[in-house]
Amino acid sequence: MRMPRVAYLPDSFHEINGVAHTSRNFAAYAERHNLPFLCIRAGSRPHPFEQIAEQRTLELPRSRAAFQLEKDLQFDPLFFRHAGTIKRELLRFAPDIIHITGPSELGIFGAYFAWEQGIPLAASWHTNVHEYAARRLEWLTRHLSPSSAHGLEQHVEAGSLWATARFYSLARVLYAPNEELCHMLEQATHRRCHLMQRGVETEQFSPAHRTRPIDDSTLVLGYVGRLSIEKNVALLTQIELALLERGISNFRFLIVGHGAEEAALRSALTHADLPGVLRGADLARAYANMDIFVFPSHTDTFGNVVLEALSSGVPAIVTPDGGPKYIVRDQQTGFIVPDEGFVPAIAALAQDRNRLTEMRVATRAYALACSWDAVFDRVYKGYEDALNEKREASYATDTHG
Repeated sequence: MRMPRVAYLPDSFHEINGVAHTSRNFAAYAERHNLPFLCIRAGSRPHPFEQIAEQRTLELPRSRAAFQLEKDLQFDPLFFRHAGTIKRELLRFAPDIIHITGPSELGIFGAYFAWEQGIPLAASWHTNVHEYAARRLEWLTRHLSPSSAHGLEQHVEAGSLWATARFYSLARVLYAPNEELCHMLEQATHRRCHLMQRGVETEQFSPAHRTRPIDDSTLVLGYVGRLSIEKNVALLTQIELALLERGISNFRFLIVGHGAEEAALRSALTHADLPGVLRGADLARAYANMDIFVFPSHTDTFGNVVLEALSSGVPAIVTPDGGPKYIVRDQQTGFIVPDEGFVPAIAALAQDRNRLTEMRVATRAYALACSWDAVFDRVYKGYEDALNEKREASYATDTHG
C-alpha cells in the first residue's frame, strides 16, 4: 500500500510546548521511516527550504508585527505575505492530505489550501483554547462577584469552544490526545476523531540520569511546564504552606519553566529552586532528581511532562481534569486527586518511602511500554480512513453523476 503524502503545518515547532514537542517527533518519525512528508512551519532558519530524501521542510519567518500569545508562542497577522511561497511548495509536493494543529496562521493557510486544491484536511486538537480564554479573564473577573465571574467565564468558554469547533469542522478527520476530547470533538463537529496520544524517549528520560543519592532525605517536588495561570501553578504556593503547617519542612520544589506567573512564584515560595527553562541533559537530570512530580493543571489535553516524569521514575500527582489522568494509574504510578488532595498525597509518600520506591519502579515500567512510533502509526491509520472516504465519495459522484 502506498503511504500517503502528508503536508504538515503545525502551530509551533521550535518552541517549548506540547504542540512543538509532538511536531518535532512527527517529523523525526517520517524521517526514520522515509515517508513523503512536507513540514511547513514558522522559524528563522537561514536556508528556509531543505530536502532530505522524501522529507521536505519549508521554514518561514514571522514579521515584526507578530505578537505574543505566550512567552514563546507568537501569531503574525502579516504571515499572509508567504501565501505564494506556501502554495507553490504545496503544488510541487502534491500532498494526499494536509494536517494542521489549530487555528494559527499556518492552520488557516492549511485549511484554505486544502479547500482550494480539493485535498482532505486533518486537524489535531492539542490545546484547550476555550478553557484558556476563560482563565485569562482573571484580570476582569476578580473585580466581579463570584456568581457574575463564573457566569462570564462560562459564557466566554462556550463561545470560544463554538468558534474553535466551527474551524475544526472544516477537517475530514480529527485527532485528540485523549478519549474525553475525542468525544467532545465528535459531538461538536460531527466528524470522526482518532486518538493522537504522545510518546516518550525512554533513554533520554530515565532514572539513570539521577545525580542525587536515592536515599537523600530531602523530598524534591518537581514541576515542569509553562508558569501561567491556566496551569494552576498558584496551587504550588498553597501546597508549600500546607506542608509546613503539617510540620513537613524537609522538602524543596524544583520548578522548571517560565511564564507570566514566574515572578509571583519566586516571591511566594521559600522552599524552591526555579532554574528557568532546561533542555537536553539538564532537563533529564532535573526529572531524575525529583521524587514526586506535582502537576496541578486542569487544562492540559495530554501532559507530555507527566509522561516524561514517569519515564524518569518519578510518580506524578495530577488532577481529575484533562489528559494527565489518562496517563497516571491512580495509586500505582501516582495519584489522581482534586486540588485539596495534593497535600495529603505528598504527605503519604513523604511518610512511606517504601511505597515511594515501589511507585518509582512502576512508573518506569509503564513508560517503557509507550513509543512515538505507535502514536504515529495510529495517525496514519486515520489518514487512510479519510482517504478511503474521499475515494468512496468520488466513486459515488462518478457513478451517479
